[in-house]
Amino acid sequence: MSLRKYLTSRVFFTQVFLAALIIAVLGYLFMHWLTFTTDHGNEITVPDLRKLTEEQVEEKLDELDLDYVLLDSVDYRGDYPKYSVVQQDPVPGAKVKEGRKVYIKINSSGFSSVKVPNLIEKTYREALPTLRALGLEEGTITYIPNLGKDMVLEMRYKGRNIKPGDRVLKSSKIDLVLGDGKASYEEEITSETDSTVVAEPTEELPNEQ
Repeated sequence: MSLRKYLTSRVFFTQVFLAALIIAVLGYLFMHWLTFTTDHGNEITVPDLRKLTEEQVEEKLDELDLDYVLLDSVDYRGDYPKYSVVQQDPVPGAKVKEGRKVYIKINSSGFSSVKVPNLIEKTYREALPTLRALGLEEGTITYIPNLGKDMVLEMRYKGRNIKPGDRVLKSSKIDLVLGDGKASYEEEITSETDSTVVAEPTEELPNEQ
């Protein structure tokens, strides 16, 4: 039988069909085995661990056959209880396999203190990022008469003046006193007085007879 006749014969098509069927069955069995070995479909939803203590985290994850790793503590955040979880990875709601480790960061016990930076005679635009970089917050902004527009003239904390180098707790609000770009009232009065010319009366000489 010639090759051309064989390729168009019923025997050839039967063998091709059987080969395709065997490949399909083997592919199905392989995928089934792969699904079984990787435990596909049996994923665990990561719970929300935020604001839980480390003991509560351990208890909750044990119930789900998950583990945790404590990375470190973060700067104190007043909206979280002391020693509670602030950050976690994977995030809440993520799907993971059994035995997966969840990495957590714990809130510290309280605010740490920082030195107040020297903002005097700096512009408001320069002062604001400096405060935030140290973990401090912008408080009340007050303007007083001064030629230096938006220049920091005073720093205050809880109603009292503070100076560079004083220590305050992180996340504290620092009030700033800025110049409004105008001369003070006293300067205006002085300027007006200096510009006023007072005419003194002149004595008339007696007419000579």
